[in-house]
Amino acid sequence: MRVLLTGGAGFIGSHTAIALVEHGHDVVILDDLSNASEEAVRRAERLAGAAMPLIVGDAGDAALVGRVLADHRIDAVIHFAGLKAVGESVAQPLTYYRVNLGTAIATLEAMATHRIRRFVFSSSATVYEQPGELLREDAPVGIDLPNPYGRTKAMIEAMIADAAAADPALEAAVLRYFNPVGAHPSGDIGEDPKGIPNNLMPFIAQVAAGERERLRVFGDDYPTVDGTGVRDYIHVLDLAEGHVAALEALEPGVLTVNLGTGRGVSVLEVLRAFERAVGRELPFEVVERRVGDAAVSTADPTLAQERLGWRATRSLDDAVTDAWRWQERNPRGYRT
Repeated sequence: MRVLLTGGAGFIGSHTAIALVEHGHDVVILDDLSNASEEAVRRAERLAGAAMPLIVGDAGDAALVGRVLADHRIDAVIHFAGLKAVGESVAQPLTYYRVNLGTAIATLEAMATHRIRRFVFSSSATVYEQPGELLREDAPVGIDLPNPYGRTKAMIEAMIADAAAADPALEAAVLRYFNPVGAHPSGDIGEDPKGIPNNLMPFIAQVAAGERERLRVFGDDYPTVDGTGVRDYIHVLDLAEGHVAALEALEPGVLTVNLGTGRGVSVLEVLRAFERAVGRELPFEVVERRVGDAAVSTADPTLAQERLGWRATRSLDDAVTDAWRWQERNPRGYRT
């Protein structure tokens, strides 16, 4: 298939592009580069040994999306485009509603116009109303969530369901990510956050590289193995392969699955894994809990195994080693 990746120049999109090519698909990328880099696409092309045409533009422009679909004879769309920082969404809610909802609506409208009916959506575990251990896909999902980011994802999931009800030929997969980490083992592509990282692993990597003074641990009094928050960290290559599996398993209707490992890891356990990778202790301090943070959030990945034939195979140590290799070789990200 020829697959359009909206927002495909980003962290998860660039790794998924490589995985798609490795499975025999062609890739076209549409990205406004507001939180991504053209260099990521060039490096992904080298790693995959295939061209990945990049169209620089806004996935919220339905006319542009339609032209890309027609000009490149697209067979399917994987929709990554959107903003993704939970804290930023609280500070800038209207921006998140405009961008996340707008790009999804425009993409689905353009697909309907051009009769393209294969769609994979990049959703999130933040749609669950009550984070917890081994969350199943039938756990309550709602709009009354603690941040606009999660609400936009839940709203888009509802839009996809409505679109599928109106068009029984629509084939959609909704992929609820847990915590993507790691990098390509080559060290050539990885996570390149702008400014202060919002996610744990790139922040620790910058501490290890001397870019940040110390890690701040938000609370150590949760009812967990060591008092720090526990999350389900999935290697970005496993996540990328989950997208390929979902694309190849599409059928009429909407399939919603978790993409996670089913194993919880605490903040301090991630820190210790990083210390093993770099061979020294890393400075940290414990500060007050953040409002809205849950003690535990892990996936039950059973449905993805049953329906997609997919499961995560890479370990936390694999992810940490790959993330550190990326950080060491690219201390300023794609600006190196």
